[in-house]
Amino acid sequence: MKSRIKIAIAGVGNCASSLVQGLEYYRHHDSSEAAGLIHPELGGYRIEDVEVVAAFDVDRRKVGRPLHEAVFAHPNCTTVFQRELSATSVTVQMGPVLDGIAGHMDRYPDDRAFRLSDAEPVDISKALEASGAEVLVCYLPVGSEQAVHHYAKACLDAGVAMVNCVPVFIASNPELAGEFTKKGLPIVGDDIKSQFGATLLHRIITRTLGDRGVKIERTYQLNTGGNTDFLNMLEQTRLASKKVSKTEAVQSQLDQRLTDENIHIGPSDYVPWQNDNKICFLRMEWRGFGDVPMNLEARLSVEDSPNSAGVVIDAIRCAKLALDRKIGGPLDAASACMMKHPRKQMRDSEAFVALEQFIRGEDDVTHAPLHDQTTDSPPALLKRVQVKPLQVLDPVRPGRDQREAVGVNTNGDDEQHFDGTVSS
Repeated sequence: MKSRIKIAIAGVGNCASSLVQGLEYYRHHDSSEAAGLIHPELGGYRIEDVEVVAAFDVDRRKVGRPLHEAVFAHPNCTTVFQRELSATSVTVQMGPVLDGIAGHMDRYPDDRAFRLSDAEPVDISKALEASGAEVLVCYLPVGSEQAVHHYAKACLDAGVAMVNCVPVFIASNPELAGEFTKKGLPIVGDDIKSQFGATLLHRIITRTLGDRGVKIERTYQLNTGGNTDFLNMLEQTRLASKKVSKTEAVQSQLDQRLTDENIHIGPSDYVPWQNDNKICFLRMEWRGFGDVPMNLEARLSVEDSPNSAGVVIDAIRCAKLALDRKIGGPLDAASACMMKHPRKQMRDSEAFVALEQFIRGEDDVTHAPLHDQTTDSPPALLKRVQVKPLQVLDPVRPGRDQREAVGVNTNGDDEQHFDGTVSS
């Protein structure tokens, strides 16, 4: 029987809330029947095997509180699909602030922005060791370069694998990737893709147009949302790595790169009433047969944090599988499938095949000695695996379940619950 997967969470925001809710939700639902899981079982591990043993944050409404309460505290505003959580002994500990809080946050209401705790930061590496954590899931705010590096170093010191969900380049940084490889610690990163979000939609359309022989001339992707991620990104100085991550995720699908002036991808604006709902406006322009101009416009509306949790749960299990097999360094197949800025970009179809090979233990990395691991995908990868055609389902439903949203009142007092659904 497989052991449990013990994880730590850095940043108890909306994404952490969706993940923790999901761990409880699937304990009460048949994971092979319920929606939302790419792999009900991955390498012998099910979602029920994941256990949170440590959590870190810097907000005074979360630090010192039990995790099952902290995930619903302000300024979290994600959809609540699992209100009742099992009581846990995990208390949110104070992490280092460093550059984790944007300077403009204090100009926004308490229930919308971070509020710094006056608790003393803990030693992260010691806290990880004491908890017995095997994998750290990093959910820190965009632009937290120093803070994410601090947690990465703590992982290296404590012997803990890492799933880096934010656009601070750790797995795709050659020096840091090398450190994880030397320590024999797996890392999946960087910058989580949603289960079906703006980046994936943009990549699919881009690659399909290329395969159909047209010449893409220009494109944009504009995103709006009302969670702290979008508020945080109003500070343009924190956006550099995010724009690189999202742009490269699309550029990598082009046969010929677009010039900077012909591609624009990134957050557009903060709209408070959207809460955790993210809306993407996408436009692509191309020339087809006879150089005739054509274009496409699309609008996508998703609940941002649950959308990423469905991928993170696979990334956690891949990291654990690599620990079991004594594989260190960036997991290229998992990262290419699940992250916007992996060390090695792949086409989505190729990445899917590589991931399935890794899970089954049929990839070259699994069988290679630790010091002989290669950063390159085997050229014969697609020839060795029988690929089933992907079934494309219509994502539009005639109606949407109304789900409760938490933590969004305007006076900063008690929680006010209401239907947070944004019509699309």
